[in-house]
Amino acid sequence: MKVADLFKHRGDTNSKQHSEFMQWMTPTVREYWGEIVNKAHNRHLFTRLRDFNAPAVNDEIQLPVDQPKATQPKPFELKPEAKKVYLELQQQIGQVIHTGDWLSISQERINQFGQVTEDMQWIHTDPERAETESPFKTTIAHGFLTLALLPKLTDSVDPDNNLFPTAKMVVNIGLNQVRFPYPVKPGDKIRAVSTLAKVTPIRKGLEIEREIKVEIEGIRRPGAVITSVIQLHF
Repeated sequence: MKVADLFKHRGDTNSKQHSEFMQWMTPTVREYWGEIVNKAHNRHLFTRLRDFNAPAVNDEIQLPVDQPKATQPKPFELKPEAKKVYLELQQQIGQVIHTGDWLSISQERINQFGQVTEDMQWIHTDPERAETESPFKTTIAHGFLTLALLPKLTDSVDPDNNLFPTAKMVVNIGLNQVRFPYPVKPGDKIRAVSTLAKVTPIRKGLEIEREIKVEIEGIRRPGAVITSVIQLHF
């Protein structure tokens, strides 16, 4: 039997069964059923065409004459100073690699951040109202203020206390995750504790993933937990 005849035979059988099934439906259900069948039929047809055009497992894929075969990317070698840092950091994965100094958060600092970001909500900037209406009975720092202080808290901007002194440049790639488990209040002292999570060689140097906890002095829960990604360029 030809392929076309085989598909026609199967189509006739399915059509007969489908007609008998449709007789049991109400007009409303029949209308929706028709739309569903048409969509399913189209997907089934496209799948058949895709499978028909796909090469067999042992077939060699023929590329156009002017299109070269795909080549593997050339491996790159780390610079000696990058390789040294990489080997050192590999031994520290899962360990705390930096603990910053305590930094006091004042109401003045909170107000200044509110003015810069134009977030002057009373929960941050109105101590009198917060004392009576806030569940914390005081103002609280913006979560993004805590986040914005990370360069300071992690000593990333201190030239005299550089965590990666052999790197020519440290680039902030972004944050994979940010949470603020507990509010930071005026008068609190906070510090960052960084744990090394991952180190990956890249063409320019190394990519480093850290979990940073912003601790609040005297409080069990952290003010922020951040997964930070930076790159070291050598």
